Amino acid sequence: MDQYHLAQINISQAKNKMDTDTMNGFVKRLDEINELADKSEGFIWRLKGKEGNATSIKAFDDPLILVNMSVWNNLESLKNYVYKSIHVELIRDRDAWFNKMINAHHALWWVQAGHIPSVAEGKKKLDYLHKHGASKTAFTFSNSFEHD
Repeated sequence: MDQYHLAQINISQAKNKMDTDTMNGFVKRLDEINELADKSEGFIWRLKGKEGNATSIKAFDDPLILVNMSVWNNLESLKNYVYKSIHVELIRDRDAWFNKMINAHHALWWVQAGHIPSVAEGKKKLDYLHKHGASKTAFTFSNSFEHD
């Protein structure tokens, strides 16, 4: 039987460039939060540029849209990191740094163990979720699906 891992993408539109006072509180916590992910149970991989985070990766026409992707052993591991660690502090404070997104801003999907998803793949999952809603192809924490 094949083993599956959980891939995730989330995007956000920053209120300003990363080197501004507006974004300082977020930027100051990036290394801490990324290190926490790297050491979390179930963590496999995360998207990062030369600086060790993904803030320099421009996947959209809007230069203020940040993309974050990662792969985890399972849904529970990712949920624990996102909602049961200090990461939740960034969620709580996100309105200070990020604009509300109208379309789908996060998507989850199952990948074969060992597969590292591309940003293009993640963007397709966001688009699918926006157009079709949650299914086994792409889903959310609140409407998740098991792998086959």
